[in-house]
Amino acid sequence: MPGAVSGPVTPTAPRRKARPRIDLRRLGRAALLGPAARDRLPDAISHVVDAHRAHHPDADLEPLRRAYVLAESSHRGQMRKSGEPYITHPLAVTLILAELGAETTTLTASLLHDTVEDTDVTLDQVGEEFGAEVRFLVDGVTKLEKVDYGAAAEPETFRKMLVATGNDVRVMSIKLADRLHNMRTLGVMRPEKQERIAKVTRDVLIPLAERLGVQALKTELEDLVFAILRPEEYEHTRELIVRNAGRADDPLAEVADEVRTVLREADIPAEVLIRPRHFVSVHRVSRKRGRLRGSDFGRLLVLVNEDADCYGVLGELHTCMTPVVSEFKDFIAVPKFNLYQSLHTAVAREDGQVVEVLIRTHQMHKVAEAGVVALGNPYAPAPDDPADGERVDPTRPGWLSRLLDWQEAAPDPDHFWSTLREDLAQDREITVFRPDGGTLGLPEGATCVDAAYAQYGEDAHACIGARVNGRLATLSTVLKDGDTVQLLMGQDPASEPSREWLEHAHTPAARIAIQRWLAAHPAQAEAQRTEAQEDRQAEERAAAPRPATADTSGTDGPAPEQAAARPADGNVLTDRPGATVRLAGCCTPVRPDEITGFAVRGGAVTVHRVECAAVARMKDGGRTEVGVRWGDATECRVTLVAESFVRPHLLADLTEAMALEGAEIVSATVEPPTQQQVRHTYTVQLPDAAHLPALMRAMRNVAGVYDVTRAQPQTQGG
Repeated sequence: MPGAVSGPVTPTAPRRKARPRIDLRRLGRAALLGPAARDRLPDAISHVVDAHRAHHPDADLEPLRRAYVLAESSHRGQMRKSGEPYITHPLAVTLILAELGAETTTLTASLLHDTVEDTDVTLDQVGEEFGAEVRFLVDGVTKLEKVDYGAAAEPETFRKMLVATGNDVRVMSIKLADRLHNMRTLGVMRPEKQERIAKVTRDVLIPLAERLGVQALKTELEDLVFAILRPEEYEHTRELIVRNAGRADDPLAEVADEVRTVLREADIPAEVLIRPRHFVSVHRVSRKRGRLRGSDFGRLLVLVNEDADCYGVLGELHTCMTPVVSEFKDFIAVPKFNLYQSLHTAVAREDGQVVEVLIRTHQMHKVAEAGVVALGNPYAPAPDDPADGERVDPTRPGWLSRLLDWQEAAPDPDHFWSTLREDLAQDREITVFRPDGGTLGLPEGATCVDAAYAQYGEDAHACIGARVNGRLATLSTVLKDGDTVQLLMGQDPASEPSREWLEHAHTPAARIAIQRWLAAHPAQAEAQRTEAQEDRQAEERAAAPRPATADTSGTDGPAPEQAAARPADGNVLTDRPGATVRLAGCCTPVRPDEITGFAVRGGAVTVHRVECAAVARMKDGGRTEVGVRWGDATECRVTLVAESFVRPHLLADLTEAMALEGAEIVSATVEPPTQQQVRHTYTVQLPDAAHLPALMRAMRNVAGVYDVTRAQPQTQGG
């Protein structure tokens, strides 16, 4: 029964300085004794002080003493549902943060985090007594206190939560520690309330802890939620762990001794620890592998002093032991999105058991466990680089920066809430590289559309294509970890995204930016929808088996996400003043083609070549023609089909030749090769139609290209 669970005992690695387990009831009784004399710290806060000084030996403890005195006197007489004095809660929350290495300002705010919400203490009083930073943090946490209550208020409350987190990550650190202590003492509540709080913790707060890198809080929260929501599986996992602890032999200990010997002989100072898996991790491994062996219940952690030592350890292990190469990952050269750095590898024993090994420096380990909490005050200017009072956080995770951008752009709280949950549900992230050596962190399954908006924000509306690992790719291409992505950007300041990009956008940043543009430009959005439908209908009805020769190339236009024609601007004039004019994607007319137009919903006019198969169908359907004619402007857009043999670097050479002729590539598709031949389709923008023959000659002159033709509209009946 969930109500009977007081929380799992999470296996932890041995501490270098072990401290006794805190008895909260004894702490509560000490709190009832009232504040200590002004010249000494209250006994009840001594545990916090010990933990704080372990990380910050020179910290000024006076703010903590005064914060405790104010919190204890304000909460005096208040009791928790567990029957303990209420002051035990802020003390426990502060102790959690002190153990993680939080700086004094965070601990001071943590002691006071419930005073403004639950007592007569005001924010102004907090500011006067403890300064603007503490006031800011207490205000941020206070705004989150009702985060779980009331379904209607939930979206807007979580928006405020993320805004507060983005303004100062220490706000979220306090909130996570607050939730952890509440989850530890959740057993006094009704089972249905336990379940509701556990689900919100699972869906939102645990993913946030992961993204902020606070693994120590995240893993314990996972185990507590596991115990409440899946008690039978939790109990089974607990039995597995207990049974393994009673084994006479321990393969992890044996390998740890072997690793110590190897590193000692290599003269590499290192600390080798056995790091037991927590309950949820054991459960996942059990489901994945079935019957567990001794090495599955933990991993080895090797801590060294310098970055270079990490690679030295790796080399010794791979030389002296049997490495499992497929398990190697370098998160030092390419850190995870949540600041995590470590080398991951694995070694195999003679009996077939595989032992995973984590290699990192002591500082990396501190950040791996505490994440943003380990940053101290990330907004304090460096001593040699004052920031003139401006709040600067150079270490804030990129994910959080992106999140702040798209939460501002979200059209409404409900939309923000749904995209937040979608984003948090994606618990794996990939890293892709830019040609300049920079990186982009994206969720697994992200496409080139997502990469474009991650790199350029709303300027990505002008993206016209991409190269992935040097090859031209459509914007719908799904990226893999380690890919190199070059995004091809157009020069048109009036560029607009395609509605069909939404089908390929997986990140909130991309989806919200596209939806925001569509909402702000309803006429163009409607015209895009209609144009895309017409293009699809034209292709479906006019499609016929294509001969293998290049002369009768079909109507293949741009890639689906590029199918909507762009504004023709001054190229085409129409008898309907003020109407948006678009060149049809199915035939892309250019001067001096004979042209005709048709009105579509949204007030736009689409322009077709008169011999286009779609024209006859629209006339047969009763659509009214609109008079159109070429204007004074000389720019044109045209679709060209290149037929070539397969050879290395062909696409790079071909696109370079086109660029030298002044052609701006709007979209490109490359069909799979057949019999060592490949077909390319490019839609290009030219400054003048007179440049078209020279462009086609330049493309034909590229080695391997045997013909270049203009895409021909299909006639009725094929």
